[in-house]
Amino acid sequence: MTEKTQNSTVTANPKREETGIVISNKMQKTIVVKLDRRKRHSKYGKFITKTKKIKAHDESNSASIGDLVTVVATKPISKDKRYALKEIVRKATGV
Repeated sequence: MTEKTQNSTVTANPKREETGIVISNKMQKTIVVKLDRRKRHSKYGKFITKTKKIKAHDESNSASIGDLVTVVATKPISKDKRYALKEIVRKATGV
């Protein structure tokens, strides 16, 4: 068993934040965000872009396709949703 000492302080981990681009907003209160991660190949040194698509909760349906958004990790909201919209960093420019 672990014992707590009087001088120890417990710090909570900050919630994980990711920044990505909205690729779909066709669902009610849900957006699909594309997260890109660039990784250097260990042998050849070429940069490889790894992409992940996540579903995030958008309570007010304010995000639109092409927006740059910040999402934060939350407790599971549904089967696939594990993130929630924190803020819209940049709105998409329409042509």
